[in-house]
Amino acid sequence: MKLDKKNELKEKLAHYLFLFNATVAIISVAAIAFFVFYRGLQPFIPGNAEGNYSLIDFLSGLEWRPSIGKFGILYMIVGSLLATFGAIILGVPVGILTAVFIAELAPKWAKTIIKPAVEMLAGIPSVLYGLFGLGVIVPWIMQISPQAQGQSLLAVIFVLMIMILPTVITITESAINSVPDAYREGSYGLGATKLYTIFKVVLPAARSGILAGVVLGIGRAIGETMAVMLVAGNPIAGLPNSIFSPIRPLTTNIAMEMSYAFGLHQEMLFATGVVLFVFIILINLILSRVTRGSVLK
Repeated sequence: MKLDKKNELKEKLAHYLFLFNATVAIISVAAIAFFVFYRGLQPFIPGNAEGNYSLIDFLSGLEWRPSIGKFGILYMIVGSLLATFGAIILGVPVGILTAVFIAELAPKWAKTIIKPAVEMLAGIPSVLYGLFGLGVIVPWIMQISPQAQGQSLLAVIFVLMIMILPTVITITESAINSVPDAYREGSYGLGATKLYTIFKVVLPAARSGILAGVVLGIGRAIGETMAVMLVAGNPIAGLPNSIFSPIRPLTTNIAMEMSYAFGLHQEMLFATGVVLFVFIILINLILSRVTRGSVLK
């Protein structure tokens, strides 16, 4: 009886410990969201001490000139989405194929080299990716660009592509390894080749995990700051009209100016953070829906 009571007490303590940790996580997210939205929506509320600003002008404006009171972020939104889309288009196929090679095709000696390399990529600080982009990618782009500088949308795409690879590769590999061997054996038993089995049996079975990796890669790309800041160019106005045009992503706009901003300028930077926060929420909702739909299928 005493042993049962001790075990019951341990179970209750563990339950409350896990509940406490979960509550802290929920409160942290709620506090961050409240703070960002509270500060970010102030400029658009009538009667604000710093002055009102039009939400439409903010979301549709093509100039960011705090010195003359212009705060338009449409060109930043477009630049962020184009950079993220380009990185996903280039990085996802490379990441998935690399994961397939590691999980299904690579000999043991190759795995011992490739897997630690991928893990090392995940551990490199983002600023070092930016320095690599500034020292290698930007000079290369300058040689082929019709413009005078190499800091551009294309440079951002290449840097983000490299940065999302560890996320896509790791999660995709885990998803492939979780596919039961019975699927493969059944396919081989029907006379299918190894490549046919991989692309027609294993990858569809691992679709849920692969999609999770892709969406998390999107979140990493759209939320990146330091690496992008060094290679983007960060203009104060203008939509990008080619892959060689400089861009100013939402994240870099906040990081570059928050240290010295005050008044309405600071509040508009918080408003930029609200837009970025909304993007992250949408990405998480897409992840939840896509993964749930894949599991049901």
